[in-house]
Amino acid sequence: MTERENGAPQEDRRAGPRWDVVVIGGGPAGLSGALTLARARRSVLVIDDGRPRNAPAAHAHNYLTRDGAAPTELLDSGRAEVASYGGEFLTGTVVSATRGGGEFQLTTADGTVVDSRRLLVATGLVDELPPVPGLRERWGREVLHCPYCHGWEVRDQRIGVLATGPMAVHAALLWRQWSTDVTLFEHTWAGPTPEEAEQLAARGVTRVRGEVTGVRLEEDRLAGVTLGGGRQVDCQALVVSPRFAARAEVLSALGLTAADQEMRGHSIGAHVPADPTGATTVPGVWVAGNVTSLADQIVGAAASGVRAGALINTDLVTEDTAEAVRAYGGFTPRREQEVTDRVVGGARHGL
Repeated sequence: MTERENGAPQEDRRAGPRWDVVVIGGGPAGLSGALTLARARRSVLVIDDGRPRNAPAAHAHNYLTRDGAAPTELLDSGRAEVASYGGEFLTGTVVSATRGGGEFQLTTADGTVVDSRRLLVATGLVDELPPVPGLRERWGREVLHCPYCHGWEVRDQRIGVLATGPMAVHAALLWRQWSTDVTLFEHTWAGPTPEEAEQLAARGVTRVRGEVTGVRLEEDRLAGVTLGGGRQVDCQALVVSPRFAARAEVLSALGLTAADQEMRGHSIGAHVPADPTGATTVPGVWVAGNVTSLADQIVGAAASGVRAGALINTDLVTEDTAEAVRAYGGFTPRREQEVTDRVVGGARHGL
């Protein structure tokens, strides 16, 4: 990787095939971390498999100055920015990671082997949808989960909420902010408590009992859902609560496993635990974005990548300094002269 300063090419900072940092995952978190590290004049390689979580969505939102941009547009711009500072890219899937002597060796599915001093893992998550036929095909279009990502786009429409667990009432009341026509499909859920039922009634949320067995389309758009027995209920958007599963398989060989993450006292999925900087319990491994914080939107994931990138550089600076001190510590002629000057000082005359 060639760094640039004031337009002039600088020396290559790679020691053979070893990278300062390999970033696994080229989404907002990974690219932001890579950008931070590349600007810190680190050799950075981003390995990405080209499967962004938000690929089904037409637009990304709540990213200041880029609201409404296509997800692919954001990623393309991010890659170009990283490359402009010398960051490099490898298309592939990391299938194994080993650690020895404080460094890492990664192997991709095609057998490519990469060595790195540090790892930033930003592999994201997988949305595990309820097993209702048709949901996956409409996911990111009219089948939604985050009101802050999609609420404005379906404002004042007929919004259905598919109840699959204890967060159902919270979801229905939240989406009520964007429309007065909200229907809670109780589906396989046991139903609200008396207090929750009163809240739903007070806010004008309609409750429909019965299991949802499929979705109904008209002109390639969601028009409603079908219940057991064939009953149909109209809606233009359907809210679901996926289980969020961190893409953490590659970390298992390093001793990192996913754990439950809770929201409002209920599990929403599995994430890789880390401290606020993104540092994991394995020295040299950081995580950023949805792989560790399941509820992060794009801007939050990007911020976590910047934070992790800065701390990784600090960690490398500490290591580089320690190595420099060890190298500096030998009793060379230059150091002998320095010691003599300090000890003798003004008494040198006549020696």
